[in-house]
Amino acid sequence: MSFITSGRLTGVFLAFALLIGAIGLQSGSTSPYNKHQKAFYAAQSVIDFVRPGLVITINSAKIASDGTITVTYTLTDPVGLPLDAAGVTTPGTISLGYVAAVLPANQEEYTAYTTRANSGPAVASTNQPGGDTGGVVTATGPGQYQYVFHTKAPTGFDTTATHTIGIYASRVLTDFDLGTSYASAVFNFVPNGAKVTKVHDIIKTASCNTCHDQLAWHGGRRRGIEMCVLCHTQQNVDTTTGGSLDLKVMIHEMHMGSQLPTVVAGKPLIVNGTDFSTIVDPADPRRCEVCHSQTTGAAQATAYLITPSRAACGACHDDVNFATGANHPGGFQADDTQCHNCHIPQGELPFDASIKGAHVVASDTAASYPQNPDTLITSIKVTITGVTNHLAGEKPVVDFTVKDMKGNPIALNDPTLEDMQFTMAGPTTDYGYTSFGSDVTTPGYVGEDGTQGKCDSSGNCTYTFQHAIPAKATGSYAIGVESERLENILTGTNSAQQVESGTPNQVFYFSVDGSPVQPRRTVVAETNCNQCHVHLTLHGNRRNEPEYCVMCHNPSDTDFSQRKAGDTPQTINMAVMIHRIHDGVNVVPAGGKPFVIAGFGGSLHDFSGVLYPAMGPTGDAAYLQNCAMCHTASSEAKLPIGLNQVVDPQGWINPVQATASACSGCHVSKGEAAHFLANTDSLGESCATCHATGAAYDVDKVHAQ
Repeated sequence: MSFITSGRLTGVFLAFALLIGAIGLQSGSTSPYNKHQKAFYAAQSVIDFVRPGLVITINSAKIASDGTITVTYTLTDPVGLPLDAAGVTTPGTISLGYVAAVLPANQEEYTAYTTRANSGPAVASTNQPGGDTGGVVTATGPGQYQYVFHTKAPTGFDTTATHTIGIYASRVLTDFDLGTSYASAVFNFVPNGAKVTKVHDIIKTASCNTCHDQLAWHGGRRRGIEMCVLCHTQQNVDTTTGGSLDLKVMIHEMHMGSQLPTVVAGKPLIVNGTDFSTIVDPADPRRCEVCHSQTTGAAQATAYLITPSRAACGACHDDVNFATGANHPGGFQADDTQCHNCHIPQGELPFDASIKGAHVVASDTAASYPQNPDTLITSIKVTITGVTNHLAGEKPVVDFTVKDMKGNPIALNDPTLEDMQFTMAGPTTDYGYTSFGSDVTTPGYVGEDGTQGKCDSSGNCTYTFQHAIPAKATGSYAIGVESERLENILTGTNSAQQVESGTPNQVFYFSVDGSPVQPRRTVVAETNCNQCHVHLTLHGNRRNEPEYCVMCHNPSDTDFSQRKAGDTPQTINMAVMIHRIHDGVNVVPAGGKPFVIAGFGGSLHDFSGVLYPAMGPTGDAAYLQNCAMCHTASSEAKLPIGLNQVVDPQGWINPVQATASACSGCHVSKGEAAHFLANTDSLGESCATCHATGAAYDVDKVHAQ
């Protein structure tokens, strides 16, 4: 049989020729893969053949007069090479799903055309929105496809309304050790051919991804909120509980989690069989604009301010009964038409009935209501302007100012100034094992009361440390500051309250021996923390900057000072503690011990229930493999070889070397500890041999997805 005359083989040959041609044309282009993807580390020959990744582009859609829905689309790799969904002419089979929905002209939310019958213990029968089944796919060219839906638009459908097609897909590349690629796409159109003028664009996926990293659900194929809104409509009901799966209801409930009034009262929040009753929103759910961002370009970003509804508001305030008026100061509400009368976007003062006012986080009031600064907290800012007497053996003198946010000096004896502390630690090569005197019980650092300083009439202050820099100290040391102010606001009103505010933690570095000043290495940036936490504050409002946190949370420190006599202390070294807290729900199932820290007054805090919100490729939360969510400048790959060993009384190894300690924050099992120990001897750790940048098991490579 001739190769040329075989129809089957001719098709393969042509497709292969197209593949090689496309590779040749694109070989000089910039790689579309980054170091957090498996493809980044694959051999070039594998990349040239497989072309990992998946991109869906919807080209057109139409609805015939009989309701037949047709969509055309293209499947490509990230650089535009056509892909074969069957996996014959290009590697990896591609599974696809299709959704069709309409945005009625007189409504702001979708109605799905594609539905499926479902039932459960709470709902005997319902049609839930979902993917179409039974439609016909036709290949129209390399990577080009047409899909004719089995579902038809209903008789009399509105040809002037915006309609949306959603396509979701997965491409399996596990045979090449490249995992599975996922993609989704949506397309808006008006059946009569008119320009699309009405859209549903309230929240952008970018807002979700600041915390979730890659918003994905249903096994990973459905990505982005633009896809979610097509099925999570008012039609969607949880058959297991009877609760609403309408997106605005479901998402508000989930993010409220443990703070939901019904959960506080003892009723668990179950959504599609999953218990969300322990969820704690790291941003605080009152900060509505974390999701409803006004900076992402969403066309209807202000919708939450100008169109309040019983469904959306009642999802968080679920102890309110709008039908009877119970727990609603405005009484019963038969519909949503009156909501905006009381709940205007923003009033003149916080804690009123306006939408912004009712959701103010007290410590945010100065920033939220700048139009009335005289009635609100003025906060505090302590600025270290210099350090003198900073050589080994000397007692440092700190020059600083204390001002409110309007720039007015605050006296050190001001009754609203709760406290102010200067903390000294060093050397900056690694904190933890420096003694500042036999009377200092805090391991590796010393803290002193800055309110005992002296100020002149212009608000310029100095504080002289009572403890000296060690006589044999070398290199660079650091002094950091923390402070908290307690103020009364809105006195004489029913919203009167006391509000705590803290200063941004500043860390000032100085040389103790005349050598060049060397700041401590930067591992995590506060801006990264605040992608989820918005305004990271701990220990009241005193501590908010990782650069300051590491001065106390150092390799030699534990929670011994808060433990009962005879209890085994827990390490609070930053690298272990932060990994272990964020790993939360994974620690015990992975073979680790519950991570419990004794806090102020001996209170015990078990972090085994923490659900880290970042999602993995398949849409599962508590996914810690994208280290760049927290780490900055690839610091996760800069192994702390040779730095101070870590005191870890409850760990498998005590003390434990620095790199093993950091990795043990997530790699918690006894077997993994044995691996750490087997690769450590009297010369130190050999981790870099396998895990340094470029090595066989490079840190970024083994965490890639």
